[in-house]
Amino acid sequence: MPDAFIVRAFLAGCGLALAAGPLGCFVVWRRMAYFGDAISHAALLGVAISLAFSIAPVSGVLLVALLSAYIIARYSGRLHSVDTVLGVVAHVSLACALVAMSFLKGVRLDLNSYLFGDILAVTNGDIILVWVGALATLGLLAWRWQALLTSTLNSDLAASRGFDVDREQMVLMICLALLVAVAIKLVGALLITAILIIPAATARIFSKTPEQMAFFAMLIGVASVGFGLWLSLRADTPSGPSIVVATGVFFMVASLFLRNRFS
Repeated sequence: MPDAFIVRAFLAGCGLALAAGPLGCFVVWRRMAYFGDAISHAALLGVAISLAFSIAPVSGVLLVALLSAYIIARYSGRLHSVDTVLGVVAHVSLACALVAMSFLKGVRLDLNSYLFGDILAVTNGDIILVWVGALATLGLLAWRWQALLTSTLNSDLAASRGFDVDREQMVLMICLALLVAVAIKLVGALLITAILIIPAATARIFSKTPEQMAFFAMLIGVASVGFGLWLSLRADTPSGPSIVVATGVFFMVASLFLRNRFS
């Protein structure tokens, strides 16, 4: 029988993978990879705020992630280009987080666990939190799926059908912020974007419809969690990076399959 901490890690990782799969598809379709980086870097500022005010880290992370998403949505394309706003938010928030953490005296801080995650240390409470966040994300995506998909494929068509494109973009950003808040302890701020993008990019190779791509991305994410945890135990490697390595392996295998198929 597997050890209890492995079971907890796998259950938490599966919850994250199931939510990250379809959400990552929208990130890939909209070419928002850098947006994920910006939100995950901003999450570290939320960690610093949580430690300073002795509140649950997920609360501070969610607050800062939502605020960052609002700033990006509010100012992108108006005064500055999207990539400029993303760069400012990502780097300024990360720098502020590191500066703020240097002022935290008497607080035991393992910065590596927030940068790279520590999925093997999750508790039963963490599992519940991850699954609540994952189900909330999936529920929101399912509710707004057609509107989000239409807005992603053709904003003019979405507007003609009565969909508010700006509102749908904000819904997507809220989902990303929520996922980052529950994922930072599992895979860390530096690896969250990889969990979003790589399974979705791999699923794109085999998929013929958006729904197929979302479903395959979920399966690949779950398989990556299992393979990454196995690799971590066998080779004594960090668990979060090992999961990302597993997603990379699946992506390379799928890419080779595609190359051979059309060669």
